[in-house]
Amino acid sequence: MPPEESGPAGAVGELSPAARRLYAYAVERHAFDLCEATGALGVRAAAAITELAAAHLLQRAPGDDLDRWSAVAPRAAAARALAPLALLVRETHDEMDRLRGRLEALVPAYEAGTAHRDLSGSGRLELVTDLGAVRGLIAELVATCERELLTSQPGGGRPLETLEESIGRDESLLTRGVRMRTIYQHTARYSRPTAAYVERVTALGAQVRTLGDGLMRMLIFDEHTGLMAVPDRSGAALVVREPSVVHFMTTTFERSWVGAEPFPTSVGPEAARSISDELRQTIVRLLSEGLEDKVIARRLGMSERTCQRHIAEIMRAVGAKSRFQAGYLLSTSPAPDRPDRHVEDTP
Repeated sequence: MPPEESGPAGAVGELSPAARRLYAYAVERHAFDLCEATGALGVRAAAAITELAAAHLLQRAPGDDLDRWSAVAPRAAAARALAPLALLVRETHDEMDRLRGRLEALVPAYEAGTAHRDLSGSGRLELVTDLGAVRGLIAELVATCERELLTSQPGGGRPLETLEESIGRDESLLTRGVRMRTIYQHTARYSRPTAAYVERVTALGAQVRTLGDGLMRMLIFDEHTGLMAVPDRSGAALVVREPSVVHFMTTTFERSWVGAEPFPTSVGPEAARSISDELRQTIVRLLSEGLEDKVIARRLGMSERTCQRHIAEIMRAVGAKSRFQAGYLLSTSPAPDRPDRHVEDTP
């Protein structure tokens, strides 16, 4: 005997061809039993009755003692199937309202506490260690930025996924008329995704420049709120609201901006040669300071392998047999001339 028509709403899915044929058979009749259905549809009639009953499209024929079934209108079936879900939605909304009420009851205490914190000068530096929270905070600050966003991004070319996350947000910022200035390192010029991103934002009025060394990762919103990277804490950020510290960050950015060069969307031979020379001069300076290869590479935004290739050329130019000897020679003599290189051999 087929089961009763009750069943979970989630069990309702796409009807089988046999169930569709049986439903068409059922709507043409006041009622039918399994034998009649089997005679019309064959051995699959029992499974089709089970399927239609689970979908609330068949019900026991009212007032009939026999095992007979009658069709249910689709809209009525939908109402019966969705009733448990509708109840769940109502209960969920009620729970959301209760939760919102409990949390909003804490708003006065929070506002009073933050007012006291601001008056005392504490709370103007906040360490955020969760990357998702940092991203959410950046999105919020970009959305509320009104005048200018300053960004300093060391490390060479930016990852494609980071650029894809940023482009929509930055384009929205620029179309609102907010100024945007960004400083990368010279090595970012050789990153095609970064160059494509720069081309899009500069078309909307953004200004982008590059610098060889001396950048710190930071964002400054309206000279009011700043975010700084935290050393040795990947994905973390220090949120700065202290006016004197934000002013220092802004001044640092402006000094770097003055010495930086415009970011071209295509790097010509002369520009490539000029940047290569500047990078080598910076490597010479850092090598003479005794820094390790990986530290120099990180500061210049290039791979350690590329950095080691440049160091090997510099060592050959000064006649050094070891990087330590090169460091000594470089610290006691003028910088070596640039060795002959092909123009296309970029950093």
